[in-house]
Amino acid sequence: MSAHTNPTEVTEGNFAGYDLIVVGSGFYGLTVAERAATQLGKRVLVLERRGHLGGNAYSEAEPETGIEVHRYGAHLFHTSNKRVWDYVTQFTEFTDYQHRVFAKYQGQVYTFPMNLALINQFFGKSHTPDEARALIAEQSSEIDTKDAQNLEEKAISLIGRPLYEAFVRGYTAKQWQTDPKELSASIITRLPVRYNFNNRYFNDTYEGLPVDGYTAWLERMADHENIDVRLNVDYFDVRAQIPAGTPTVYTGPLDRYFDYREGRLGWRTLDFEQEVVPTGDFQGTSVMNYNDQEVPYTRIHEFRHFHPERDYPADKTVVVREYSRFAKEDDEPYYPINTPDDREKLERYRELANTEAKERNVLFGGRLGTYKYLDMHMAIGSALTAFDNKIAPHLSDGAPLDGSLDA
Repeated sequence: MSAHTNPTEVTEGNFAGYDLIVVGSGFYGLTVAERAATQLGKRVLVLERRGHLGGNAYSEAEPETGIEVHRYGAHLFHTSNKRVWDYVTQFTEFTDYQHRVFAKYQGQVYTFPMNLALINQFFGKSHTPDEARALIAEQSSEIDTKDAQNLEEKAISLIGRPLYEAFVRGYTAKQWQTDPKELSASIITRLPVRYNFNNRYFNDTYEGLPVDGYTAWLERMADHENIDVRLNVDYFDVRAQIPAGTPTVYTGPLDRYFDYREGRLGWRTLDFEQEVVPTGDFQGTSVMNYNDQEVPYTRIHEFRHFHPERDYPADKTVVVREYSRFAKEDDEPYYPINTPDDREKLERYRELANTEAKERNVLFGGRLGTYKYLDMHMAIGSALTAFDNKIAPHLSDGAPLDGSLDA
């Protein structure tokens, strides 16, 4: 990989001769770059404002323990899309890790998502699947779903008040920094309850973690003679120096591209508190949710459990406490809030993308560039589709990039 990590000078000449500019080196951007380079033989320049490759999927070894930590929160790869699976396995092998989450409430630990084990433990009685269904149906009948006016009422109408108050109310209040009574019912479409003992978090056909870690996987995607990566370069500092009409795939924040002309879109962000603990095992699992509202963090990650096959120290472990809050102007955006006001702004930005950005040969993609919550496999799948339908026809035959936000 040809990467200039600390360019001392960025001039217009630096951008000459490239067939495609990719802004951002997350999975969407790198998928587009890799396809253009390997399938079409095009020269691609990837611009990354951070000092490392990979966007929020970046991982690194904690120096004291050597334990691989996902710097921007846990990333769990899973997909049922065979095309995506076949694509990613070109760059990495995967472990057989299956994600399982546990939830702590009032000093007791429960399996999660809600399943028959949780129901039996929480209500202190063994239920058959039919008995559990009848119990939840009775408790949720307090409110008709179609009459729900807010998130709290919607949740109660789906799972009943006891389970809502234990496993949804406090966690949601911490996530959104808002009383669930003040949150829109539209935030949740369903709250799954499994009436069996299955505690696997995802139901996808393919699941695992990259054997050598995320950073190694991402570096392999960019390791091609036709791809140059420049780290520590903000696209907006150099945009004026890029030759007019150069095809560009932009994966940064959509509102930032247009200088917030239609207002700032709302995001939630995350804060992380990392600690090396002098024990070989802190919590016995990779992720523990903390559902009590008085506990300030939403969950604790213990990263050694993501790779039990590795030879990590037996006397130290790394834990990361995760806090959720609304993003301020200088925070890293993680999850779109997607209020009605946000959706109105998004439509106005879509119109700008279809007019102004179209003229500049810009295509928007990824989580930030489309204001959509995308898991890794969804970002990769979207990038593959955009490459097939828009980017390759443009680079090969001159078909216009239409500036839209969808593949």
